[in-house]
Amino acid sequence: MAIVAQSSKYGQAGRTVLAWAVGLLFFFPIFWLVLTSFKTDADAVKPEHLIWFTPTLENYTNMTQNYDYWRFATNSVITSVFATIFALVVGVPCAYAMAFNPTRATKDVLMWMLSTKMLPAAAVLYPMTFLTKSLGLFDTHFLVILVLCLINLPIVIWMLFTYFKEIPKEIIEAGQMDGVNTWGEIREILIPLAWGGIASTALLCFIFCWNEAYWTVRLTTTEAATLSKLIEGNRAPEGLFFGRLSAVSAAAVGPIVVLGWFCQKQLVQGLSFGAVK
Repeated sequence: MAIVAQSSKYGQAGRTVLAWAVGLLFFFPIFWLVLTSFKTDADAVKPEHLIWFTPTLENYTNMTQNYDYWRFATNSVITSVFATIFALVVGVPCAYAMAFNPTRATKDVLMWMLSTKMLPAAAVLYPMTFLTKSLGLFDTHFLVILVLCLINLPIVIWMLFTYFKEIPKEIIEAGQMDGVNTWGEIREILIPLAWGGIASTALLCFIFCWNEAYWTVRLTTTEAATLSKLIEGNRAPEGLFFGRLSAVSAAAVGPIVVLGWFCQKQLVQGLSFGAVK
């Protein structure tokens, strides 16, 4: 018994050390990003200044005063929030129909929607650019919101579908017997029961929209440009400005890190609800 207890103690300690090692491994890039943001562009590329250097706020000052950071951040917030809302407005009824009124084609439709995520974005870049410019939608908030909503809609529907499948169908049938219509079932029964799953889906969709760089960089110039465009702008023919690039990247990553930290309980609860485990 003593040998078993000692072995279990060592195993628990080993798992703790491994968990800390993995956590530090994932956190290190963010730490290095923030550290570099307090260096000048010259110090950022000097090996002797990797750790020991004179901190400066010059990069953050330039970012707010010269790069119009707040305009790009506002565009990111607007496009991410509205794209998430629209994705949920479409995704909730769609997942409800597939979960509680399935047909023979339901699985095929789900697989087809998921297969659209496998399409290389570069394959449709030219027709998307040509079409949006022809319609006068290029570099508009509406275009960015629409694109972000559509590219994340398959994931939203898949996640909501797995959450809704865990809800007993008898509850929905009981509501139908009481005379509740379809929208009443969704509003009064489904959403309260699956609120954790819907919240986690919204959070993940918002993160995906915030982090989207390919389309936001290529379908915008100035008016609807997001933080991804600001980060991409820190390039020049002579190279990358690592100090300024790190400051802008840290300012773009910071809100999402803080949001994930405060919402981690809801996120874990939502991912533990349903088939996504």
